[in-house]
Amino acid sequence: MDKEFVEKLVGKALDTGADEAEVYLRTVRRLGIEVRDRKVDTLESSVTRGYCVRVIRDKRVGFSYSTDPGEADSVAERAVEASKYTEPDEFAGLPSSFSPPPGPGGIYDDAIASLSEEEAIQRVLLIESSAREEDTRITRIRKASGGFSVSSISIANSHGIFFNYASTGCSASLSAVAEDRNESQIGWDYSGSRLLREVSFEQTGRNAAQKALQLLGARKIAPLKGFVLLDNAIATEFLEIFSAALSSEMVQKKKSMLAGKRGEQVVSPRINLVDNGLLTGKLGSKPVDDEGVPVTTKTLIEKGVLQGFLYNTYTARKEGCRSTGNALRGGFTGLPSVGPTNLYLESAAEEYKTGLAGLLERIDRGFYVLETMGMHTANPISGEFSVGASGLWIEGGEIRYPVKEAAISGNILSLFNNIVMVGDDLRFYGNIGSSSLLIEGIDISG
Repeated sequence: MDKEFVEKLVGKALDTGADEAEVYLRTVRRLGIEVRDRKVDTLESSVTRGYCVRVIRDKRVGFSYSTDPGEADSVAERAVEASKYTEPDEFAGLPSSFSPPPGPGGIYDDAIASLSEEEAIQRVLLIESSAREEDTRITRIRKASGGFSVSSISIANSHGIFFNYASTGCSASLSAVAEDRNESQIGWDYSGSRLLREVSFEQTGRNAAQKALQLLGARKIAPLKGFVLLDNAIATEFLEIFSAALSSEMVQKKKSMLAGKRGEQVVSPRINLVDNGLLTGKLGSKPVDDEGVPVTTKTLIEKGVLQGFLYNTYTARKEGCRSTGNALRGGFTGLPSVGPTNLYLESAAEEYKTGLAGLLERIDRGFYVLETMGMHTANPISGEFSVGASGLWIEGGEIRYPVKEAAISGNILSLFNNIVMVGDDLRFYGNIGSSSLLIEGIDISG
């Protein structure tokens, strides 16, 4: 049905006057649940189905979309009509046909697709109950939520591309409040995967509770420049900001801190940065990108040296290279941009990788960051940041006491350039992941 619909619509766009045409069709069934005080607080169930048409005519791009299959002919006509009012662009064009890719395994899980509403609710209730059971000082749950989705995507264009694939996803998250005397602290945790068995709703609640409990009794510290150990969740937040600099779109707009630095050492030689859309079960995994180009594995930074950027078809044409399979759409209502599949940071060699105990023993005096505030204020173009932080004070390789109202500041490039050790706890938060990172020479203020 979808194949017939999208291919017929491509033909209609060509008959209407397009030189090239593409149709993107997306169907998503979602169930979102929030619980509070051991009962359902919010339950949202939805099915969204929509499609869009992109055309190229005389090197001008036209675009239109709809949620109504009955409007298909007029959507094609509107896209062609819209192309009359855009500027010609010599790099406009659609990708050519590719051999069917093998694609990643584990992107669709029947256990999610067949999960009943009641079963989903019970799993989300488990997030809250496991946090409360961790300690009597867990007095409030700010937000316990779970999400479950089943998606189907079809992509066709006039160069012979047609791909259709289905995927699933689920996630669990919780913010827990620990209180003792007149003090309260918040802990947060998250887990997400395309496979139900890889999301532990119980452990997510426990982890959030433990983080909150760790911070009770926090005190201020004096300003210093020293070691900072970033928890993998915090390291991932920094990596997410840094990821914008790896987009060819941002480079071409001169909004990337990495522009003009291909082949140069830009971060610590002790790390690699990889984008891999073929990892089993990860939320960014899929056989093709949102233009129908097969996704790949690419090392963007190797031993600290910048190897390349992420491209879609348009940005690749501007530089005379091939798309890396990183076309990304936020939905069916917009044109594709550039974004990562599964982006993660890893150690460049085993000698730079160790467990938490190994990271701690390298710290004479330093700060183990477990929570940050104001990360959204970091500048993805310049890389400058100054964020509030709480965590644990480390001295002589041991945890001494929790810390509150601290701040860390600097530049993201410098931050990643000063990495001296990488943890063995790689974890993804959405489609971006990192291990814990030990970094030296960071400004810490109390």
